[in-house]
Amino acid sequence: MPVLLLTLLIYGLGLVLTAVGSRLSGRCTTWCCALCGLPMWVVGGTVAPFCLALPQFMLAFLAAGLSITSLAVGTALAGAVANVGLALAICLLNPHHTVTVDRHEFCRKCLLLLAACIVLAVFVRDGTLSYTGTGLLMFLFVVFVLISIVYQHHFIYGENSFPVSNANTTADAVPATQGAPLSYGYTAHTMAFPVMSVVNALKNLAGVILGLVLLAAGAQALVYSAATLANMTGTIQALWAATLISFGFCLPLLAEALDHPFGSAWKRFSQRCRYYPPSTLPVQLLNSAILNLTLALPFSSLMYRKRLPFGSQFRHYDLPICALMALVLLLPPLLRRRLYRWQGTVCLVLYLLYVAAVLLVPLAGA
Repeated sequence: MPVLLLTLLIYGLGLVLTAVGSRLSGRCTTWCCALCGLPMWVVGGTVAPFCLALPQFMLAFLAAGLSITSLAVGTALAGAVANVGLALAICLLNPHHTVTVDRHEFCRKCLLLLAACIVLAVFVRDGTLSYTGTGLLMFLFVVFVLISIVYQHHFIYGENSFPVSNANTTADAVPATQGAPLSYGYTAHTMAFPVMSVVNALKNLAGVILGLVLLAAGAQALVYSAATLANMTGTIQALWAATLISFGFCLPLLAEALDHPFGSAWKRFSQRCRYYPPSTLPVQLLNSAILNLTLALPFSSLMYRKRLPFGSQFRHYDLPICALMALVLLLPPLLRRRLYRWQGTVCLVLYLLYVAAVLLVPLAGA
């Protein structure tokens, strides 16, 4: 019992460190990029989505380096499923907020997520991720970066956009007019940049380093706690990646999706360390899911230095559920030119079925 309590304490500490470290390093990295003269449309298309996926990336990278491949693959895949099936679903279902996204960008990101799932399904049929599959995932990552940068550039300069919404009535719907960069795009004023000075530059550089140190320590704690819990309970590591770790990583995003209903110290910290506009959270969640598949998995494969083992549970549970969620999110804006709240319901039901299957019918070899 003392060992179990200590392991759970380390797990909780790991979640706090990864959440704080990723937000701190993301905020300070964004400011440092602006200080170096990078345009905001470049920062918004690269740094922001990468920092949101940084906890899963760091944990998968460390687990692969320690040859705990089930935890590495499970963290990336279950993280993508949780981001879409839980956090994004709650965004769509939240009755107090209307989700408004650019139709073309949203559809492109859903297609990228679906393409990554298809690549994985094709190139892991023998139980390992082939080198061809790794290369194709990295190609999709490059496509993702280019698409994101072009999208941010369009909004910064107020070019045409095609907003779609999950508003219930026509009167509440968002008209498809020209983009309004001050209210929707990724703009510098959203970041609340401090005054450019040597002191602030050194403070933010120190923030990047401190954030990455906290993130690495938190990821190491989570790897240890998940491996220990699996050994103590005689369960597969993929189960803990799909439940405790992925859900824990989702908690800060859920709080943001619900607009921090109870208020907390985390709310003040996350607002101070915000590095993307709040209205873009649904697209950022899609971005994070895409990066889990197109960046975390290929880098884990490179870190493992061999073909990455891909267990039966990942092939039969995680990939089909993730692909189904991508289709559910893609088809209405593609065919009907709008979003619906029932999409959030379907994604949430799929996520709950996924968690139930992982807990009640775990597959051997994961």
